[in-house]
Amino acid sequence: MKSHRKNPSNGLSRRRFIQTSTLATGAVVFGVPTLLRAANLNSKLNIASVGVMGKGESDTNHCSDENIVALCDVDAERSMKQRDKYPKAKFYQDYRKMFDEMGKSIDAVTVSTPDHMHAIVASLAMSMKKHVYCQKPLVQTIYEARYLRDLAHKSGVVTQMGNQGSAADGLRRAVECVQAGIIGQVSQVHIWTNRPVWPQGMDRPEGSDPVPGTLDWDLWIGAAQMRPYKAGKEKGGRGVYEPFNWRGWQDFGTGALGDMACHTVNMPFRALNLGYPTEIEGTPLGGMNKETYALGSKIRFEFPMRTAQVPAAHKSLFHRHDTLLHSPATFTWYDGGQPDASAPNGHDFSNKPPKELLADIEALQGEVPNSACLLIGEKGTIFSPDDYGEQFFIKLKDDPKYVHYKKHPAVAPIPESIPRNPFKGDSDHRHHLEWIDAIKRGKPEMCYSRFAIGAQLTEIMLLGCVSLRVGKKIEWDGPNMRAINCPEAAPYIKRENRAGWKLT
Repeated sequence: MKSHRKNPSNGLSRRRFIQTSTLATGAVVFGVPTLLRAANLNSKLNIASVGVMGKGESDTNHCSDENIVALCDVDAERSMKQRDKYPKAKFYQDYRKMFDEMGKSIDAVTVSTPDHMHAIVASLAMSMKKHVYCQKPLVQTIYEARYLRDLAHKSGVVTQMGNQGSAADGLRRAVECVQAGIIGQVSQVHIWTNRPVWPQGMDRPEGSDPVPGTLDWDLWIGAAQMRPYKAGKEKGGRGVYEPFNWRGWQDFGTGALGDMACHTVNMPFRALNLGYPTEIEGTPLGGMNKETYALGSKIRFEFPMRTAQVPAAHKSLFHRHDTLLHSPATFTWYDGGQPDASAPNGHDFSNKPPKELLADIEALQGEVPNSACLLIGEKGTIFSPDDYGEQFFIKLKDDPKYVHYKKHPAVAPIPESIPRNPFKGDSDHRHHLEWIDAIKRGKPEMCYSRFAIGAQLTEIMLLGCVSLRVGKKIEWDGPNMRAINCPEAAPYIKRENRAGWKLT
């Protein structure tokens, strides 16, 4: 193929989407404000956790070497496990009261609420100069993604989105291999998942049930429009919406795409410097309504030719970045399957790429996994069988089968250009420790999934949700955040929050 990298003297497009996608390589950001509440490297941070069960439990626990000074959760009973574990932490149900009373003594905040409250809580924390670790997807709407990205830049706080695969050496190595041109120009990306594993494809239930005495339903609803509480079918089990099934509801979650794409699309997003797509078309399986996402969906994203700066393969004093050229690429997302009332999740897991693309994968693993990522280039393919891109296999044109990247001879000569996460433990723990270390050093750029990057990845994925909700193909003007052919998409790009709830 023609040179994948160009001499930096050839220049770089200044368009906003190029500037943003460049950040996905992990390059250092200059000019970020330096008004950081950074602590001494040997001192401990005072951390507050908003949403402390579910993913919030591990988010809090991964920060437990610091001072956990406050716990906030709308369900006073469900949060008792964490309250017992951190008896010195003050407990709140309302995060606003927590900030009012303890704001001066809080250095950093983890946000692990349902999707519809991520931006509301995070923006308040950032406006108060608190460093923020926020779960994926970073936000629920495209407008919120832009808002938090810009707020992070203006405030100078240290941020990290909770897609923990970003901490893995394997993911960073995959980015280096693709950007070195190991499989040539990539024209197709296929990603599929076993989600949803929660109820979808149904309408809102009628009636209402008594709200449990320990749950503040008004706070749980938050920025969404108020609706009655509904208990689950099983006595003492999950409710219709909380604490987990909110993911499938359009008012609270982002469906399978929002839940998993910030993990599974993370590697190709970074490797291919995906900026703004120009066209997005979602096809639901089993039909869409106005309440929940469908039991399955196939979504096509078209990306134009792109130019971006990446860390130089061979650095010198005066040469820190290479200019990378990417050909147009089609990314196709697959989730769920055809409706199947007999299946536990209501679908048959059949929604995957065409069989002719999967033969070599089936030969490698004996079956086609229910979740995976496949990059198709002019010189070969890369296959990752896990949700986080931590492991990947390469098959070049002359290779008889896939070979693990650590054993493929074409990988060894490729230099390491992306800094590795230096911490020990699993990826989730290391991802939190990277954030904490960046706070103490006063260096937001150390976070590999800082909001400048996480917001761009989330925004791309949310465009798929918008296409599904409007029921038509979207022609996207990324810099102006506008669906050119689809004005009816506006309410899904920027949500109308309930009175009293707004971005700060």
